[in-house]
Amino acid sequence: MGKTLIVYYSYTNNTKKIAEQIQKATGADIYKIETVKPYIGDYNSVVDQGKQEVDCGFKPEIKPLSVSLEDYDTIIIGTPVWWYTYAPAVATFLSEYDLSGKTIIPFATNGGWIGHTLKDIEKACKNAVITNAIDIKFDTDKMVMPESKLEKWIANL
Repeated sequence: MGKTLIVYYSYTNNTKKIAEQIQKATGADIYKIETVKPYIGDYNSVVDQGKQEVDCGFKPEIKPLSVSLEDYDTIIIGTPVWWYTYAPAVATFLSEYDLSGKTIIPFATNGGWIGHTLKDIEKACKNAVITNAIDIKFDTDKMVMPESKLEKWIANL
């Protein structure tokens, strides 16, 4: 698999939990995407703001990466599902960084329906190899997918 980096965005920490579990099992480097202006307000107001951002294609400013993507062959990308696609912060990452020639392994966390999230990642990473994508369902902060299925997926990375 070569040198691997896990890049993720997490609002409620579900995606963070999965990213850290992957990191612990694989020893891959890990990087959290952070917006320059954090989302504020209660959950429902952030959900409403997220819908507006997704609907208009808004890409929030993110803090610059502290790692060099050129050093990695494989990028594991983690995102929560926001209105049937990846989070706006991940949209910013995918538009600002060239992942051409990389192997991309996407994972998405959601509490409802994954929508077209994984297809959208594939479209955004045109010149990369997309493989081994997974949808991980949560009920609030409890993972619904059986732990054994997640562990098997991680073991096959």
